Amino acid sequence: MLINGGCFCGRIRYGIDAPLVVARSCHCSRCRKAFSGAGSAYAEVAPDSFRWVQGENELTRYESVQGFGLCFCSACGTTLCGIVGGNVHGVTLGSVDGDPGVEIAMHIFVGCLRGYIQKPHPGGSGFKGVAAMPAASAAR
Repeated sequence: MLINGGCFCGRIRYGIDAPLVVARSCHCSRCRKAFSGAGSAYAEVAPDSFRWVQGENELTRYESVQGFGLCFCSACGTTLCGIVGGNVHGVTLGSVDGDPGVEIAMHIFVGCLRGYIQKPHPGGSGFKGVAAMPAASAAR
């Protein structure tokens, strides 16, 4: 496996045989709630490159919109991946062991950030490809 990852408690492990692509951080209200923070850090996987290696039976699947959702560990709560149509679409970068081999290329729905979080500035330290979207379009 090229990339390995898993949950905080170690019950669930996965492997990916292709590089991650399209890394982004979403700051919409749903991602802030799902990831219990300022937003998500997520990258897509190539179709058929993802495999559960251990603990698939420990997963909880949650669909927030029909056909779209997240999988997380039922024991420790780590959000591991996003699903589309029942298939793994991408992984949370925090669940990857070591360097995921991809950098976050864009921040989306930054107009939804709350006052307790400083908004990234284009060209500012640590933020690349900031894409501001109006808050109204992120109320999804």
